[in-house]
Amino acid sequence: MPRFEPFAGLRYDSAHVDLSSVVAPPYDVIGPGERALLAGSHSANAVRVELPEPDHRAGLDRYASAAEQLARWREEGILVLDPTPSLYAYRMTTPAGRATNGVIGALGIDGASAGSILPHEQTLPKPKSDRLDLLRATRTNLSPIWGLSLDPGLTDRFLRSGAPDGAALDGDGVRHELWRIDDPDTIASVAEAVGSAPLVLADGHHRYETAVAYYHEQAGAGAPGGADLVMALVVELAEDQLEVGPIHRGLSGLPDGLDLVDAFASWFDVTRAGDFDGRTTGALGESGALALIMPSGAWLLSPKDGTAEAAGADLDSSMVALVIAELPDHELEFFNAWPDAVGAVEREEAQAVVLMRPVTVDQIAEWARAGRRMPPKTTYFHPKPRTGMVFRPLPA
Repeated sequence: MPRFEPFAGLRYDSAHVDLSSVVAPPYDVIGPGERALLAGSHSANAVRVELPEPDHRAGLDRYASAAEQLARWREEGILVLDPTPSLYAYRMTTPAGRATNGVIGALGIDGASAGSILPHEQTLPKPKSDRLDLLRATRTNLSPIWGLSLDPGLTDRFLRSGAPDGAALDGDGVRHELWRIDDPDTIASVAEAVGSAPLVLADGHHRYETAVAYYHEQAGAGAPGGADLVMALVVELAEDQLEVGPIHRGLSGLPDGLDLVDAFASWFDVTRAGDFDGRTTGALGESGALALIMPSGAWLLSPKDGTAEAAGADLDSSMVALVIAELPDHELEFFNAWPDAVGAVEREEAQAVVLMRPVTVDQIAEWARAGRRMPPKTTYFHPKPRTGMVFRPLPA
């Protein structure tokens, strides 16, 4: 079963910085424009080490630059190491008042634990050398992977109230709060709960694989040095703790004259919903409909009998993949928010988009217990934990 341990976290000192000005989203959702804004908001913003740039004046590549900045922030007292190993209760509260409660600790990734950590999605090919080079240089887990625990009642073991030890407000209005837990009884209780059931990876599959690769490097050198663990945010797999959104598909580069409605009609009943205008697209997006949207109009999609069986699942991502696989060469883009998807069509950056429906927490649990992986880009968990709430330096 999963091993979950406390660690001495490296955290920003509130006497030196306002936490809201130094935290950043995970590296893989930051575009170039946002990266520049974050870096400009504070000289010690976490994006400077999460997505580092080379320091040409000092002759440092981007990875050495990240390591140098981390070391300098510690020397200047901007970052301070907690005195004892701890777990960290972490709450994310949306402007609507919905809260996700999790606990950050060090998750075992060695052979004894790996079999109980279940990736819930297939991953797309993606270079991992960047994250591996960054981990080698900094010897620090900069942002947590996100695991979902199948243990019911986990939340009650670590839930905290009262003034947090750190709090930040992100650009979307989400409040991030952190409480340090160093009580041995609570730590033991949480570790027992996390270790009692398999853990499903919700986010951070590539960071997890990178951590495993680094662990094997270090073990081969005879000095694991804490590399057999990775920083992880663990959240109970429960409806009241998770907000799961869909990931929409954008299509471009298709040949002129291709009839997409006819292509989708092979596997779906296709019903025209209206013209391509704000009223129609807004209604489809807000209702969470499965729909095809193009400049020529919008169509509702309803799977035909036999489509789910042919796809091997009744997930939208599986069934829509049947159509996509039959299309001529094209480019596929992913959107986490339906307005962004529709906007791509408006700007002629996409020829069409397919609005998808979110999967349910019960579906995630069912697939996890069966040991099945959902297709790539099926789920989008929101809100995202912030890099910089706590770092985990690997022991020397």
